[in-house]
Amino acid sequence: MFYDDDADLTLLDGKTVAIIGFGSQGHAHAQNLRDSGVDVVVGLREDSSSVQAARDAGLEVLGVADAASRGEIVMMLVPDELHRQVYEQEVADGIAPGNTLLFGHGFSVFYDEVRPPAGVDVALVAPKGPGHLVRRQYLEGSGVPGLIAVDQDASGHAKEIALAYAKGIGCTRGGVIETTFKDETETDLFGEQAVLCGGASELVQAGFDTLVEAGYSPEMAYFECLHELKLIVDLMYEKGLAGMRYSISNTAEYGDYTRGKRVITDETRNAMRQILADIQSGDFAREWIAENRAGQEHFKRMRAEQADTKVEHVGQELRAHMDWIKPDF
Repeated sequence: MFYDDDADLTLLDGKTVAIIGFGSQGHAHAQNLRDSGVDVVVGLREDSSSVQAARDAGLEVLGVADAASRGEIVMMLVPDELHRQVYEQEVADGIAPGNTLLFGHGFSVFYDEVRPPAGVDVALVAPKGPGHLVRRQYLEGSGVPGLIAVDQDASGHAKEIALAYAKGIGCTRGGVIETTFKDETETDLFGEQAVLCGGASELVQAGFDTLVEAGYSPEMAYFECLHELKLIVDLMYEKGLAGMRYSISNTAEYGDYTRGKRVITDETRNAMRQILADIQSGDFAREWIAENRAGQEHFKRMRAEQADTKVEHVGQELRAHMDWIKPDF
């Protein structure tokens, strides 16, 4: 693990960091770096809805090509599916020998969607948390842990630059692990698909549906299967699985041990292994790249269908009365 004392922020002195994109991660990286004393410019399309938000945050905004040309360090933080287009059309010409090209996720480099030239450093700095948390914890004096990896070390100092950047956004406060583009990409995709998003979403939906189909009120089902999930995840986050189990009732703990394996069966574990195999073989990447090149029709249809489920409508009604919850959209 690398911490603050292992990273030298002065390596960014006299350099301009161009943040390409101002979404979930972009807004946090740009503001954290600026607050760490780094010269930052944000690269956005002129018609981007984020232009005003970046300016309101006190950041200089340029077109993507101009920002890439200005920055000695260029961080690509547009969505994965846009990397190839944005890089080839607006960023590539501004990447000069001796520059550093950074990524927040290894997908586009690992799967050859972006092919950086020789003579530049290529690395990733990946906070293990959403951008709003990266920003909030930085402001609170702590930091989200992160990963770094080096794919191309033209200067001989790519790792040190990546660590300096990680320190600038607050990750070295929480701890940084060195990995590879391959391992970061494959583990990140697996975690999202099998546990954090795909697995958790389907588990919540199945639990909600089971209670409602059995005649229980949708509101009770929502609280039991979705709302309370945050309480359990927070305990896991703070104390691990054993600490979570210590904090819940003995009845809940016994139910955990005796019933959890009925839900996550050997068949479920085999499905997880197949998900990982699809990632490792590149099948998922090829599927996602093809989906984007076809206009995302299937993806958008699934998004609309999932937003129109009963658990979503019940949740929207209940959350409207929870003044402490401030929706981001």
